[in-house]
Amino acid sequence: MKRVYFLILLLLFALETAGLGAEANEPLPAATNTIPVEALVGEALEHNPELKFYQAEITAAKAGRKTAGLLANPEMSGGLGQKSVRGGGLSAEGVAWSVSVLQPFEWPGRIGLRKSIANRDIELAELGYERFKLALAGRVRTLGYGLFAAQEKSAAASEVAERFKALREVLVQRDPAGLTPLLETRIIEATELNAQRRASEALLATQAALLELNQLRGAAPDAPLSVRQTQLSFRPPDSKQTLIAMVRTNNFELRVRAVELAQQGFRVDLAKNERYPTLSIGPTLSEERAGDRERIIGVGVSLPLPLWNRNKGNIEAAVARQLQAEVSLNLTEREIQRKVLEAALTYETKLREMAKWRPDSVQHFKEAAEVADRHYRLGAVPITTYVELQKQYLDAVEGLLDTKKEALEAAAQLELLTGLPLPLSRTTPAEERK
Repeated sequence: MKRVYFLILLLLFALETAGLGAEANEPLPAATNTIPVEALVGEALEHNPELKFYQAEITAAKAGRKTAGLLANPEMSGGLGQKSVRGGGLSAEGVAWSVSVLQPFEWPGRIGLRKSIANRDIELAELGYERFKLALAGRVRTLGYGLFAAQEKSAAASEVAERFKALREVLVQRDPAGLTPLLETRIIEATELNAQRRASEALLATQAALLELNQLRGAAPDAPLSVRQTQLSFRPPDSKQTLIAMVRTNNFELRVRAVELAQQGFRVDLAKNERYPTLSIGPTLSEERAGDRERIIGVGVSLPLPLWNRNKGNIEAAVARQLQAEVSLNLTEREIQRKVLEAALTYETKLREMAKWRPDSVQHFKEAAEVADRHYRLGAVPITTYVELQKQYLDAVEGLLDTKKEALEAAAQLELLTGLPLPLSRTTPAEERK
């Protein structure tokens, strides 16, 4: 009995020691360069080099606003000469000079119109900046998920290719007797090549997305990057009437066209105002020394006479451009409405398509492919079923990832076109969904 107790204690000690050893030898989480999609968006909005262009555009427009509100510089003119006076047998000579300083004054309302035009330039620059930021965020979000999808496709295709490769190596080592084993080997070889091709295509898509992502986030082109396991969630779209109403108020293109139309109206008013001359007024001083000393102090006035040029050509040109701006606004509104309806239709279609998928569909296909591989080696599954399951596994992975990516692209386009206050899509790391 004591021996039995001793053996039990020894066994418990061994199990406890093994458990502690396993915990001690458990590898630490490896440091990987995996980044969530939203972190990529934040990096791009902070470090994208093209943002500086739009910021400089705003600065230039504000500088133009300062210039538009300034008066013209004073004009200084003068003259110097020799004066001779002769009369009654007497003559005298001396110096004659004159100087005047005239300050040009614009016709009332002209500076205000120029300020209004400059204010619209600032508004256009700010709209361009906001539109680029929203488009940049959508593009980076789509590319980030596209990179993740390409990584998943490449991993699945490589897994299937390795499975076929291992099976082919086993079959080659055997001496195939008969036509059927030989044909099965050829089928496996051909399917392996196709799987390798799909893995290569997915790898190329990964590199293309990586290069563009690095460019948008201001990183080196060859900087390594891996997107963390990402889950997408979508909300139903608003009604078409609501989306069209949002277009009229929030769409950046329409807002730009509306600002340009208002600006062109100010240009028409400015062209009409420029029919009236600019008045220059200021002090004048002249002195002559020829026998006697004469000095004249007065006020000088200068203005052009609008006889030959009534600015009619500029007025007609400004009115014509105003008409073009109106037509451009109407055409742009129709074009944006068409794009919104197309994007909404695409988005709704992709949501319906994804609703037919079970959350664990891909996992089921993967497990079925693994089971088929084991049972084919045992001779319980025919070659057609085996190959078809491997292909369907790859098609299922690609189909689900592509559908989600297309839905994300449609959501990003809708958000850009309508300026939705709440995003249609949300990307979250997979571990946060657990």
